[in-house]
Amino acid sequence: MSAEASGGGVESELSAGPAAGGVCVREEKAAAGLASSWVVLDRCGRHFGLVLNFLRDGTVPLPDSTRELEEVLKEAQFYRVQGLVQHGLSTLQKRRSVYEGMCRIPMITSAKEEQMMIATCRKPVVKLQNNRGNNKYSYTSNSDDNLLKNIELFDKLGLRFNGRVLFMKDVLGDEICCWSFYGEGRKIAEVCCTSIVYATEKKQTKVEFPEARIFEETLNILIYENGRSSGPGGVALLESGMSSSPGAGQSEEEGAAGGGDRRVRRIHVRRHIMHDERGHGQQTVYKD
Repeated sequence: MSAEASGGGVESELSAGPAAGGVCVREEKAAAGLASSWVVLDRCGRHFGLVLNFLRDGTVPLPDSTRELEEVLKEAQFYRVQGLVQHGLSTLQKRRSVYEGMCRIPMITSAKEEQMMIATCRKPVVKLQNNRGNNKYSYTSNSDDNLLKNIELFDKLGLRFNGRVLFMKDVLGDEICCWSFYGEGRKIAEVCCTSIVYATEKKQTKVEFPEARIFEETLNILIYENGRSSGPGGVALLESGMSSSPGAGQSEEEGAAGGGDRRVRRIHVRRHIMHDERGHGQQTVYKD
């Protein structure tokens, strides 16, 4: 049996047979009593050529990208090409079993790459900016230790939420230590861990380790997993998280980014300096 089809602006002649895995679209149209042999398919033509090659050859190399493989699988299910569906499912299962125990944390190389990864990722995103090259002043006594604690916590969270959240590192940004949290392609919250200490004689950079706040924002970002924030439960969790008051020694600033539903929580840590961290009689203040 043969039929002519047009998908994605490409006109092609299809053959249905045991080797090709069968095509049911033309048969259903014929059963409906259509006189014309042309079947107009309102589908994207990106993977249409791959489907045609499978119908012709009985096999076809599948894309390396998991996302593209899922797109091919959906196209095969739409055209009801069972051979290609089985081939795609088995390949997808093999790849998932291979990568099941691996945790990959990408390193950002450019701002354009960062924007593309955040916009196309279907998972929540947690980014840690860590660039000590931007520091102009000396560090306070506990800053080096706190910086290492932030990096260690980032690695532990990456292992804990592997597969559910995309973690990425940025060593080219402007911040010395800053956490950013993204959901559905936009920034939801930000935790800045650095501040400038103004003493009598010199300025110093202070790095904090707000562990509880980082854990809280990481858990809040999980409501964007699988698009669940669009439901009533996700909205309630989001509103409750945004209305919660910050912990002791911390301040929270909310800035609107294009509307009331596009707010970014920016948290800058402020804590009182201890006596052993400054000289006697010196007055110290913080500036974000």
